[in-house]
Amino acid sequence: MASGNRLKIAICGKSGLVGSKLEKLFASQHNEVIGIKIREDTSAFDVAKQIEKCDILINLSGTTILAPWSDSYKKKLYGSRIDTTKKLVDAVMICKEKPKLFLSASAVGIYDSVHAHSESSENVANDFLSKLCMDWEAEARKAEEFGVRTVTMRFGVILAKEGGAMDKILPPFKMGVGGELGSGKQMVSWIHIEDLLRAVLFIIKTPDISGAVNFTAPYPLSNSEQTKILGKVLHRPAFLRVPAFAIKLIFGEGATVVLDSKEVYPSKLAEHGFVFEYEKFEDALKEIVR
Repeated sequence: MASGNRLKIAICGKSGLVGSKLEKLFASQHNEVIGIKIREDTSAFDVAKQIEKCDILINLSGTTILAPWSDSYKKKLYGSRIDTTKKLVDAVMICKEKPKLFLSASAVGIYDSVHAHSESSENVANDFLSKLCMDWEAEARKAEEFGVRTVTMRFGVILAKEGGAMDKILPPFKMGVGGELGSGKQMVSWIHIEDLLRAVLFIIKTPDISGAVNFTAPYPLSNSEQTKILGKVLHRPAFLRVPAFAIKLIFGEGATVVLDSKEVYPSKLAEHGFVFEYEKFEDALKEIVR
């Protein structure tokens, strides 16, 4: 997979924020990019035909996590991640010429709210989101049994102009009604979309990176620090507080995504020499609102 060679890259979940940005990036480097759609009735054989001879397989499938979690929605969250990943790995098994690299999404929601975490942390949370991530990663790792280098990308909060978390965060601040969420003490681990894309390219070119990789900037910060910076950069008051119970009323169990503390560090990327363009939240935010 030398750079300069045209790569064939298959992306499952190509229409989302990360998938559409990756597609643009790979296409700009003259690679062949194909989108894989997996429905309940799609067979692993159908998928195998599409990913045969692809160099890189990227799995970004999954219903949005930022929504109220009813029991039926939790089933949807689970199925859209675990079942899809299982089908992709079954397809890899069938392929005669298998992908050389399998990049599969995961999230920092795997970790508990008590400790600081590098990839070697074994302190996982005891909740639905953590179990979802663990099962998701376990399915993806089965690709290793077929000799495929596998990386599970543990995404923090993704910051981008084009959507993602900023769609939810910015409007109240712009209207002058932004503020801390819950106690404000919870740590937020985040990454600018440009660094996320650069990290994917870096992993493609760094064959000795495998396993779980934290996709988070080196400086996580508390929600109250984040709130202060948002107020400062947007020149808006940011003194209102959204109480935890109000967030729980809206999102139910899904409120953990907003209220739980996640202090996560990108140790593996750092050890291999990756340099972030946006290390600090303020720099990332300024680029986004510019």
